[in-house]
Amino acid sequence: MSMSPRRAGPVAALALAAGLAACGGGGVQAPSDAGVCYHLAAAQGGSPRFNVLARGVPDMEHCAARLEAMRIHFLSLGGSNQAITGAYQGNYLFLGDDGVFTSQTYGGPRYPFLVRNGDQLVPVGSAP
Repeated sequence: MSMSPRRAGPVAALALAAGLAACGGGGVQAPSDAGVCYHLAAAQGGSPRFNVLARGVPDMEHCAARLEAMRIHFLSLGGSNQAITGAYQGNYLFLGDDGVFTSQTYGGPRYPFLVRNGDQLVPVGSAP
């Protein structure tokens, strides 16, 4: 029996979360390579896998923009996963319909990084 595409996204996200939680204490550390933007995906068996999305990325804002472009592209192809996770220089980036949140750990507190203003992402605290 195969799983419908609508259910595959949430199941993969749960498997990834379980895999990260099972790694003990602080969980899996985000890669800290300078200038490399990663997408966090669940490999077979639900273990976390950081895939290089782009190299030579100057800052976290540009990494978030690359991840957002990837998220929108997958949604335009009919994907149903509204939220994705990435990493940049040791920080996690959590992207969804509400904007981009960041944390130093996967399960730790998430802080607003970029918020939505219409259909654009803008830095937190910037004037409209």
